Amino acid sequence: MNARVLIKNLSALDDGPVSVSGWVETVRDQKKVQFVVLRDESGAVQLVNPRNSDADGVVIADEPATSISSLSQGSFVTVTGQLKHDERVKLGGIEIKLATLEIVTLAIPETPIAADSSLDKRMDWRFLDLRNPKQNLIFRIQTTFEHALRTYWVDNDFIELHTPKLMASASESSAELFEVEYFDTKAYLAQSPQFFKQMAQSAGFGKMFEVGPAFRADPSFTSRHATEFTSIDSEISWIDSHEDVMALHEDLLVAAFTAVKAKHGDEVKTLFDVEVTVPSKPFPRIPLAEAKEIVKQHGYEVPRDDADMDPEGERRIAAYVKETYGHEFVFLTDYASSIRPFYHMRHEGDAGLTNSYDLIFNGTEISTGAQREHRIDVLVEQAKEKGLDPEELETYLDFFRYGVPAHGGFGMGLARVLMLMLHQTSIREVTYLFRGPTRLEP
Repeated sequence: MNARVLIKNLSALDDGPVSVSGWVETVRDQKKVQFVVLRDESGAVQLVNPRNSDADGVVIADEPATSISSLSQGSFVTVTGQLKHDERVKLGGIEIKLATLEIVTLAIPETPIAADSSLDKRMDWRFLDLRNPKQNLIFRIQTTFEHALRTYWVDNDFIELHTPKLMASASESSAELFEVEYFDTKAYLAQSPQFFKQMAQSAGFGKMFEVGPAFRADPSFTSRHATEFTSIDSEISWIDSHEDVMALHEDLLVAAFTAVKAKHGDEVKTLFDVEVTVPSKPFPRIPLAEAKEIVKQHGYEVPRDDADMDPEGERRIAAYVKETYGHEFVFLTDYASSIRPFYHMRHEGDAGLTNSYDLIFNGTEISTGAQREHRIDVLVEQAKEKGLDPEELETYLDFFRYGVPAHGGFGMGLARVLMLMLHQTSIREVTYLFRGPTRLEP
């Protein structure tokens, strides 16, 4: 590794010799002086190279002037020179007077994307798109967000697991499975770690978490769907109800938003014009039936044949919560058993409702959580009610035949949280490399 200094650290250094590396953002090749804006992963700095002339005033073709004249946008270079603090310099109040310039790689002069390029075009050239400071910030936020979650889990004695992504059968809906060849049989890409995180409760782990990929063969082209996404999952034992899962969910999000605001809040405001708001606890909770009645009273009746909420209903109830409670989050609770998986525990005394919730953030669902049914006889009957054959679920059902505590958990889409936090219009903006029905590259 060379002894380069990150650009963000230059302002703290005294005037003197320094070496930096990065890519060329702009070049102003003037007769008497050359200016280069150099950017690395941490920021940008102005490079200055006064031109030399002979006795007749003719500019001399010397170094590093000749190399600077050949630079194209995006070229990677390493430079040495004298760092100088000068408040007149608009870019950070510092500049580097060049001594040497080494061209590491020279970029093709014609850049394939521009600031006004379409999102699809930018996705085609994602590695160039990611050089944008806004895009860079998204993934630093993602890192901080995940680190804060993991810190909470580790500090509270959760166990991190890495569950298989190749499965012999569906973990959710068989209609959304990706089938792959697996030697002399078939396998399926995991839609979630649901069964395996419940197995951890039967194994006596008590509390677990996982951040990993999940796959849905969903031919949706909406701004919030992807065929491969990062799922944040957690499961805990010895709960009394889904209220315990919601309390965990709140704690995690407050910890993560607090960390993001502290580390990146100012940059988010500058680059996205968004104020990161740390949510207060407890989050509002509204039973689904009541939420549907509230939006109906405000002029919108959910046009569904089943008992579920639709995206417009989610936006409407979120707007109501924002106006009424000043909160960006709301738990919609007590979903009908007819629209929930067989393994969700049902209300005691009312089998038509489940101990479950969806978490809505800024008008969009980001997570589903629930208390699981841990009683084997009840679980088998609920599977039959859903038209499932218990024999095809034997591996899963075995988890419950040898003792398992009352437990519950949630799965949450990482990209959706980032998208809504930063008020972006598409999940593609906050996904490193997006996968959808028509995109498998880059």
